Amino acid sequence: MRSFNTVLVTGGAGFIGCNFIRYALGRESFKGRVVNLDALSYAGNLESLQDVEAGFGGKRYFFERADIRDLQAVCSVFDRYQPQAVVHFAAESHVDRSILGPRTFIETNIIGTFNLLEAARAAWKDQEGKLFHHVSTDEVYGSLGGHGRFTESSPYDPHSPYSASKASSDHLVMACGNTYGLPVTLSNCSNNYGPYQFPEKLIPLMVLNMLEGKPLPVYGDGRNIRDWLYVQDHAAAIWSILESGILLEKYNIGGENEWENIALVRELCRKVAVRTGKPAQYYEKLITYVQDRPGHDRRYALDCSKIKKELGWTQAVKLPEGLDLTVDWYLRNPTWCNRVKSGDYREWMQANYGSRS
Repeated sequence: MRSFNTVLVTGGAGFIGCNFIRYALGRESFKGRVVNLDALSYAGNLESLQDVEAGFGGKRYFFERADIRDLQAVCSVFDRYQPQAVVHFAAESHVDRSILGPRTFIETNIIGTFNLLEAARAAWKDQEGKLFHHVSTDEVYGSLGGHGRFTESSPYDPHSPYSASKASSDHLVMACGNTYGLPVTLSNCSNNYGPYQFPEKLIPLMVLNMLEGKPLPVYGDGRNIRDWLYVQDHAAAIWSILESGILLEKYNIGGENEWENIALVRELCRKVAVRTGKPAQYYEKLITYVQDRPGHDRRYALDCSKIKKELGWTQAVKLPEGLDLTVDWYLRNPTWCNRVKSGDYREWMQANYGSRS
């Protein structure tokens, strides 16, 4: 079983990254430190890590503002902290944004990943006890029919600039492992949900729109199917890979919670209604069908048997429980939600972290 003194987390101020950092530092078996490298783009939010900063800042948690598109900046972080492990979350990740402006996705997801690999290659002259773990998405596989699940050997068939850029970065990671002997692992996950998710994504968007009485936009006929993974389950899976994952192997991480989008939205209407005292129909009337997204994949589902069998991981949170936890979190944290939505976060970040930027 591998252990590390310093873990470099890219994109640690993002949704999945901040939850992973919190998970790692909360593990009794991990006594090391975490370095959070983040460019603080629109979805990077240091306010999501205030409790981590308060409990571990300057001792076991360190923040470095840097852009993975800047090789010199990335190498400087490697030189300063000498990490033994990299967990690479940093990415442009929203499909709609990739359709409107694909260049940033190419630069960040492909060139940025290449820069990290180059920095690791340069820093890790002795590769013993090192690991570069790349976090990817189920969208690289394309769209499924009504049956079956993607396995780790399923061919790639990306349908959006976002998924194409992630597929490219996956291939780069594995190529560096095969060509240069870089110690790498890779995981492809299904749709994450949970606390601290930026409100452009489906679940927080729907919850927050309900609370404001705004339309609930649903693409096409709403029958697209997604597999939902609670973010803390994802963090636990990645930690399992860090400790015991086989080099040059990839692992699917799914929630095994398949729901049609429209059914999920209606379930959220019911859960919000219970908490606000309004009838579910009040929120369901806000559902608005909008023109479908170009290249919208119909169904994703992952076969997780490999990581379960080889590493002993399994999901701890089923979707009904996870939705309760998530809805409750957004209702308890209106200040965070309002600041992120209003754009005031930039001013808050400058006031609190301006000296670090």
